Amino acid sequence: MTTYDERANLSELSATAGEVLRCVESVIEGKPEVVRLSLTVLLAEGHLLIEDVPGVGKTMLAKALAASVDCSVRRIQFTPDLLPSDITGVSVYDQQRKDFEFKPGAVFAQVVIGDEINRASPKTQSALLESMEERQVTIDGQTYELPDPFMVVATQNPVEMEGTYPLPEAQRDRFMARVSIGYPSPAAGPEAVRCCRARRASPVRRPVHGPRLDRLPQPGRRTGDARRARQHLTASGPAAGGARARRRQADRDRARRARLGRRTALRGRAGGRHPRTP
Repeated sequence: MTTYDERANLSELSATAGEVLRCVESVIEGKPEVVRLSLTVLLAEGHLLIEDVPGVGKTMLAKALAASVDCSVRRIQFTPDLLPSDITGVSVYDQQRKDFEFKPGAVFAQVVIGDEINRASPKTQSALLESMEERQVTIDGQTYELPDPFMVVATQNPVEMEGTYPLPEAQRDRFMARVSIGYPSPAAGPEAVRCCRARRASPVRRPVHGPRLDRLPQPGRRTGDARRARQHLTASGPAAGGARARRRQADRDRARRARLGRRTALRGRAGGRHPRTP
């Protein structure tokens, strides 16, 4: 049975999610399902991969989503010469103190925008694995916690793959959803052309104030998720019978993880709606 406090928290979450949705839709016009799915991933504490051709607004969607909420934002432009220490941070020797001092990298933010993630080397891409899965970074044997909530919004171009490094399966599995924006509709095209110059400097004029994301109830945190995760780990034992059996087991594991991710995303989407009164 839903208590009064839980209904009040869900009402607060629904109102805040509605404001964020309207802010992002004021920038990304004609794509309500894409915007709603992006907000669902944010509420479900997942990570988002935006994959589409150039010029459709991948980076604009990531920037609008990050600027619409009251949280810290960092952007990483992935290039072939980007190093893992540029993302996670590095220990620098301080001559005055005669000791090493840790300088946090760009991953120490609540929303991290990774633009053109497939242009970086696999060594640099793997620097995000620990942070996306465990919400922490380990440097020189020291573990540093990342802020809560933590979300990575990455973009990549699926065409013209020369000089790029496709994301491995282990890293694609870290993303809860992969969306494709597509070209604007004939009705939204003229409006997008008219407003594109005004939105280049700041896609969202005023972020959503009020309660911060870390104070809102997270609909994805349920005891049922932990129980299903334990069942998944128990059922996903090592496969025997050769390479073909291991591949079949890997396919089943990916299907299980996808089902768990969909359940969590559905709870996040339901939390953004107005709850029904009993």
